[in-house]
Amino acid sequence: MAALSACSPPSWPLPEPKSNPNPNPNPNPNSNFLAVPQHEHTDQSEFPEESFAAMQEGRTEAEEPEESGIENEEAPANFNHSSFVQNRNPNIQENLSQSPSSIPSLLHVSFNQDHGCFAAGTDHGFRIYNCDPFREIFRRDFDHGGGIGVVEMLFRCNILVLVGGGPDPQYPLNKVMIWDDHQSRCIGELSFRSEVRAVRLRRDRIIVVLEQKIFVYNFADLKLLHQIETIANPKGLCAVSQVSGSLVLVCPGLQKGQVRVEHYGSKRTKFIMAHDSRIACFALTQDGRLLATASTKGTLIRIFNTFDGSLLQEVRRGADRAEIYSMAFSSTAQWLAVSSDKGTVHVFSLKVNAGSQGNDKASSASDPNLAIPSASSSLSFIRGVLPKYFSSEWSVAQFRLHEGSQYIVAFGHQKNTIVILGMDTSFYRCQFDPVNGGEMTQLEYYNFLKPEESF
Repeated sequence: MAALSACSPPSWPLPEPKSNPNPNPNPNPNSNFLAVPQHEHTDQSEFPEESFAAMQEGRTEAEEPEESGIENEEAPANFNHSSFVQNRNPNIQENLSQSPSSIPSLLHVSFNQDHGCFAAGTDHGFRIYNCDPFREIFRRDFDHGGGIGVVEMLFRCNILVLVGGGPDPQYPLNKVMIWDDHQSRCIGELSFRSEVRAVRLRRDRIIVVLEQKIFVYNFADLKLLHQIETIANPKGLCAVSQVSGSLVLVCPGLQKGQVRVEHYGSKRTKFIMAHDSRIACFALTQDGRLLATASTKGTLIRIFNTFDGSLLQEVRRGADRAEIYSMAFSSTAQWLAVSSDKGTVHVFSLKVNAGSQGNDKASSASDPNLAIPSASSSLSFIRGVLPKYFSSEWSVAQFRLHEGSQYIVAFGHQKNTIVILGMDTSFYRCQFDPVNGGEMTQLEYYNFLKPEESF
């Protein structure tokens, strides 16, 4: 799942926790709480400082601000995964009118798991949007502080995960807050000894990414299931499969250019040496079968089979170096979209799909929509004679953006459409021609923090 965040300050010192970080604390301090699960480990210093209020020990949220609780009726296993749109809390105060002087600064933007919505974290709070049709669904602005550096949706339900950010963070940067928007409050938290770089959600898991560690929790009781050590990972790179069933998790390995693939269903770990340079970006198909990777060089994109680590395809973004910001597979794994600091979004035609890796040219010949005239076809007869650059597979469709801003991409729910979100608060929806390729057609543009600016 693609996400972008504004640059955060150095990891130390961490901001002091607020005496009451919850703007709407639990009105019933005598309610029962779940006890923290007991983990089996030998070195407690390696584990995060996650904790829950234990009323049986005589502690309250006011006495122990670093500890929070999840009431029994609010446990993730019993969450009412209802829609933001159809089941709104009538007591939630929304202010959708905004003067130009009150336009907030964007700190974070990310798609939800099916790319039908996206979330924006600002220096005042967060907002939720629908992609097609584009519209703001909901916003929450906090009274004090309010900076949200990470906001992750769980599909379209009322549960979100928040991490503080910006010059005046709403929550400490080392805490993951679980927010129930039907109750307009945080119902749980996880605390760590260093800044949280990213969070990934599934219906059954919460994955927290730190600079050099990743923690996997069970959503139902927040029990720690697994921890992974990684090479320095300041971007918080991590991808998880979303198809119900076994979890596939991808993260940086312990070596430069290496990715680690965890297959939790089969309890297998696969290491893939994807590049010679450091990993800059990767993307995973919804079922976890295909992995796209890019290095800090940013010229080549490689597609791997996550089960055996084999290289299935290699495509070229360009000849000069670029910073890859985002990559996304289409739902059928027929296409791959890539954005970079060069200001162009590329769409590549893939020879494999998530259902049957390895069926390359045979499947392309049987489907006219796959028979894209790639830049490599006319030079295939001299493959191996000229340098590799001349026989590369190039993108079949492109969309030009402003250089200098960061963009993330996803495939729209309508056929052959791309949704692009920018840290300059831009929203684009465009369409590509699957047969002829070339420049994409812009269908919509909005400034999503100032929706009146559109064309």
